[in-house]
Amino acid sequence: MSEFPAYDEVHVISDIHMGGKPGFQILGKTDRLANYIRWVARRPGGRVALILNGDVFDTLAEDIRGYVAVDEATATLTRIMNDRSFSGIWDVLADFVKTKGRTLVIVIGNHDIEVSFPPVQRLIQSRLAGEDLDARARIEFSTTGAGYTCLVGNARVFCTHGNEVDAWNYNRYEDLARVARRLNAGRTLDPKEWYPNAGTRMVKEVMNDVKRRYAWIDLLKPETSAAVGTLVVLDPSQAAKIDSLLSILGERQKGGKQVEQRLSAEGFQPREETGAPAATVDQLLGPNVAAGLRSGDSAGARNADDMLLAAEKNFRQRGAPVTPPNQTLGTGGLIWDRLTGWITGVGKDEALRRALKDWLAEDKTFDITDRDDTYKQVTASVGSSTDFIVTGHTHLERAIDMGGSRYYFNSGTWIRLMRFTDAMLKDTASFKPVYEVLTDGAMAAIDNAAFGGESFLLDQTSAISITLEGGKTLGRLTHVEGDGSGAPRVVQQFARP
Repeated sequence: MSEFPAYDEVHVISDIHMGGKPGFQILGKTDRLANYIRWVARRPGGRVALILNGDVFDTLAEDIRGYVAVDEATATLTRIMNDRSFSGIWDVLADFVKTKGRTLVIVIGNHDIEVSFPPVQRLIQSRLAGEDLDARARIEFSTTGAGYTCLVGNARVFCTHGNEVDAWNYNRYEDLARVARRLNAGRTLDPKEWYPNAGTRMVKEVMNDVKRRYAWIDLLKPETSAAVGTLVVLDPSQAAKIDSLLSILGERQKGGKQVEQRLSAEGFQPREETGAPAATVDQLLGPNVAAGLRSGDSAGARNADDMLLAAEKNFRQRGAPVTPPNQTLGTGGLIWDRLTGWITGVGKDEALRRALKDWLAEDKTFDITDRDDTYKQVTASVGSSTDFIVTGHTHLERAIDMGGSRYYFNSGTWIRLMRFTDAMLKDTASFKPVYEVLTDGAMAAIDNAAFGGESFLLDQTSAISITLEGGKTLGRLTHVEGDGSGAPRVVQQFARP
């Protein structure tokens, strides 16, 4: 008997992000997703696994108390599963687990940490399998941060969400286990006891407020450099939160000291250094926005530099109050006061164009061979006996030959994807029609927008398949297209003998 489950086929998708009420939802192509699951269920013969590789739910898009749903976890997940936008997906998953030879694996992400709680797992089992014990046995959970390992042919496959190596979004699995113990013991958790990671704070404290006006903002990754510059240009009301945002950035630095404990068995003690470069306030705002802050006379530029230095000094000293450059305004207030003048001078449309150029600088979103930080850190943490590594989290699909008959995939996402081209951001005039769609704010406006004859949204939903065919194990990055009922289109294929 193998120490790991063995399959003839494994199909992996991630970052579905079911959550939020209508108008606040970022998952698209739900009918396509349901049909894709049906297609996997109908695969001819053998043992087939469907792995949902993290961020299946998005509880951060829900109205919950605090940063994690505890007492209301089952109610929150029930609402999501019963939502008309998502219920059809759960109906199809229920059919899937009732099919002989099929296994459904749910891996934890950073937007659905409640999946680690026993009551939530029982809720999912009940929703999908009822009292059918055979169907229940076909549902597996991976919620301890260990990922999911299985075999396809003679190839070892390892699936993990990928946030384990992300200083913004790491999960504290030990704390999640403590919450689970409390729930099983009939106790609860005071929301004040749970201190979230930096990415969760960014979403809950900043992004969700902006998203209520600009529903599309979640389609851009919030934790990249220059995120704050884009946010404050887009929504001036976020200016008051700049001091808080600096502390979020400080929390990201703290998280960087913990991520190396994930995945690798070496990390039993925290390491003081992770090798990750320290983020700066300049990077947080972005070069164009930071330059706007420094614009003006030389004395003003010096004052702006002083603001940035004071802000950076304080976020590096966790717990220290933000030192106000004068007695009237804190660092955040002064930064915004300066930025207001710059935005007024160049126009909000031009300011947003420059902020987006900062955010998307050196963008390699659609380069499937780009060896990004997630690739580098995950592959460095996984042993050489693993033949296929599959992650998610970044929303950026990848297919990389690591050499030595070893391969890396990222399963991308099923949420909407906006694509800003160089032509769209070239100058104020070319950006104007884009700006009008963005400031409309509604997801429907994004869905219907087209520039230069091309849709603003990329019609791309990704899946990874690893199959045993003709004595070889084939790994494929695919795109699920049309209504999802047919075989996905192969984008890249690797064959392991």
